[in-house]
Amino acid sequence: MKITGILHATFLTSDLGLSRAFYEGVLGLKADPRRPAMSYDGVWYDVADKQQIHLMLLPDPEAGLQRPAHGGRDRHVAMAVSDLAKLVERLDRAEVAYTLSSSGRRALFCRDPDGNALEFIGT
Repeated sequence: MKITGILHATFLTSDLGLSRAFYEGVLGLKADPRRPAMSYDGVWYDVADKQQIHLMLLPDPEAGLQRPAHGGRDRHVAMAVSDLAKLVERLDRAEVAYTLSSSGRRALFCRDPDGNALEFIGT
């Protein structure tokens, strides 16, 4: 047996509309209409072949937890992006704060509206 991939990353959200504005409006993702009805609201996004981001409108058991300023020092998911400069433009336009990777890689970290850390690596 071997692990052959990561199929999705899941994030909790307290305001699905605000999160959708970020993931769809800023990052340009499109909601997957195949998400089944569940006991809570949410949305799925396809990000690559057989890979997704899931948002769940559920209470955050860590609400109020102090997070590091730099997302690279927090648990996060790293995603490849084809045009890092275009992402920077979108983040700047939306006034989303971000930090550059301190490793010297072409990468940046930002947080979604609920404080979930995201890393984007230019490919």
